[in-house]
Amino acid sequence: MKQMHETVSNTGAAGSVTVAESSTALNVEEHASASSNRARTGFPKQNGQSLSYWLQQVRSDPLLDHRTTEDLPNDADTVIIGSGITGTLAAEEHLKIWPEKTVVVLEAREFCSGATGRNAGHCKPDQWRGFGKFEKAYGKEQAIRILNNEADTWKALVSYVREHNVDCDLWVGDTLDVPVDDEVARLAKEVFERYKEAGGKVDHIKVTTDPADAVRISRIKDAKACYAWRASTLQPWKLTAHVMRDNLEKGVNLQTYTVATSVTKAIEGHRRWVVHTERGDIACDNVIHATNAYSAALEPDLKGIITPKPHICTKVVPPRAVSGSQAIQNSYGVLLPDGALFSINPRSSADGSVMFGGSNPGQQALDDWVEKHPINCINDGLTDVKGVNQCVQDFIDNNFQGWSQTTYGPGEGIQYSWSGIIGLSVDGVPFVGELPGKRGQWICAGHHGHGMARTFTAAPGLVNLMSGKSWDTVGLPDVYQITEDRLQKLKGASVSKVAII
Repeated sequence: MKQMHETVSNTGAAGSVTVAESSTALNVEEHASASSNRARTGFPKQNGQSLSYWLQQVRSDPLLDHRTTEDLPNDADTVIIGSGITGTLAAEEHLKIWPEKTVVVLEAREFCSGATGRNAGHCKPDQWRGFGKFEKAYGKEQAIRILNNEADTWKALVSYVREHNVDCDLWVGDTLDVPVDDEVARLAKEVFERYKEAGGKVDHIKVTTDPADAVRISRIKDAKACYAWRASTLQPWKLTAHVMRDNLEKGVNLQTYTVATSVTKAIEGHRRWVVHTERGDIACDNVIHATNAYSAALEPDLKGIITPKPHICTKVVPPRAVSGSQAIQNSYGVLLPDGALFSINPRSSADGSVMFGGSNPGQQALDDWVEKHPINCINDGLTDVKGVNQCVQDFIDNNFQGWSQTTYGPGEGIQYSWSGIIGLSVDGVPFVGELPGKRGQWICAGHHGHGMARTFTAAPGLVNLMSGKSWDTVGLPDVYQITEDRLQKLKGASVSKVAII
């Protein structure tokens, strides 16, 4: 597959919020998310996909190509499509509620080789920055509930890792949101104050508005302010693998390298649905769609509602001058002009490599290239994209204190970048619940590049809905619920009007 090599100097500002008399955008982690080709979709790429840093670490793990049974079962109570964090957590919750029922998990490629196994390794709950966007779209109450849910999700993830002693390089510490532009800093302050006045929880957020203090705390030369709260970094594949191994011991049947091609109504037998694959068919009563970006490929009603798009993560090995006692000790969201963002994850509890994700300005050039070559909307075979890597290098050279004053030795600096496919939700929040008009088909998808801060509550919540619990009891924001009314409204809306707010 042809790779994209292009630099860019201008950036877009999709999925952001602006204030009156200002053209500056405050990123809410969906920079450049709008796509004019909303109908594009596809199945997971079968050959030539890149290996993320996380997947590179586990090449000898037999879970990668695990098949619990040699042949595909022809019958199950529930079929879960997708073995990332969503599908794996859904299987776990299913076992808790119905230990006697049969569950088959289908994975199109290696275990956990989609978005979960390709992200930047951050579980960072948004604790204020997205308030302006969500308030405008859904009102104050729902905006606060969305941010509270992200805090609950982070706590659930950390509690699980600690309770089960999961070996996944968990780090817990202060994440720093750092605006590096005066206008962005002004907007950040305004959104924070609006959130506080609305009753949002801010006591746990340490705010520094003096630029000199912000530089000292963040070690970022152009810092104008700093907002700090607790978050985590981790090895996401290892966490998901731990949960799945426990599921397997309790009876889940995992089938890797098994592409689900369609779901149709059962016309004979006692089951509701038939999941068709290249290896055979499985009749079942319930289907859980946990494929995120690929959801519309299996469910045509979601075309234009959930859209795939490649994003890039870059691994950097710090030079010796900023290693050891001088290593970076925080994770970051660096807020750039025009809505761009660096999400930075230094693996402080592991090897010290630094992961640069998010939506840096080079991502816009990649988005434009994909728009012109839409077949690449599901291309997670992109590596070392020049424009994205150049933006990472420029930021390191110009902003991280201590990095530009040293000479890089062999094995230091940018090592590798890879692509992952995010599932853009047309209204910026996920879809959770039973597919309208399709009893027994369920979905938890469309996480908009922010799934690690949502799935540890959303996936179990979905299975509790399956058990008959009401929406009000599962603890998720109302706007996450998939309904016929929501789908119909979104099908008639333009991405630009919904996402750029």
